[in-house]
Formats: sequence, C-alpha cells, structure tokens
Amino acid sequence: MLKTINPLLTGDLLAILADMGHGDELVIVDANFPAAALAQRLVRLPASSATDALAAVLDLLPIDDFVDMPVAAMDAPDGRPALYTEFDNMLEQAEGRPIAMEPIDRFAFYDRTQRAYAVVATGERRLYGNIILKKGVLRT
Repeated sequence: MLKTINPLLTGDLLAILADMGHGDELVIVDANFPAAALAQRLVRLPASSATDALAAVLDLLPIDDFVDMPVAAMDAPDGRPALYTEFDNMLEQAEGRPIAMEPIDRFAFYDRTQRAYAVVATGERRLYGNIILKKGVLRT
C-alpha cells in the first residue's frame, strides 16, 4: 500500500499509466468484453466496477485537450446508458471541464481497443461499461 495512491492502481497498472505517452489510449471495459482477445497489454481488476477503475485512473491520467473528443464509449443500441452520465460527471470533475464523449459502434470500439496501449478489464456487470481515454499532457 502507498499513501494517496488508490489501491486499485496495481504496480502493473501504475507502470502502464507512467509508460503511456501523449495520445496513447487506455480502455476500461466491463466483465462481458473480450479483453484478453483484443488487448496488447491487459490488467485485470475483477473485483472492481468500471466507475471505480475510472476514478482511480483519473486520479493520475491527464485527458487529452488537443482533440475534440478525447474519450469514446461503446454506442448502445437501446439509447445512452445511465452509466455514461456517471462517466461524464467523473471526467468533468477530474479535468475541471466538460469532456466530450464520442459514441462509437461496437465493432469500431473493438478495432480501437486492439490499437490501444492497454486494456483494464473490470468486473463491471452493468452493460456497456466500456470507455476509451486518450492520454493528454501535463502543463506547467
């Protein structure tokens, strides 16, 4: 355990976040997502929800402000899931500004996941608990 570091941020996940560069993408996915089949680097947090994992990551990861939509979520066929409102609120609180979240279809989400720097597979049971974050820069 480390002071002020969320315990969900394992050594492997901390190393991934530190090694990522500007523009690299991190994907946080739910328990139904085929993470092992698509991930270049995979961290498993099976006892965590997607929102808990997102909160932990947002404590450290800056979100890109060079692009219009630095965050993407899997588009649900039955309308926007309530979970996405939680994502929106968490992103705005972490960044101090509204963050546009791009809805993308399932297969485009899979393709983007394959190109992502890493995937965090959670135990999230709510459907469509999948989000892609583009890493930004730290400004002095």
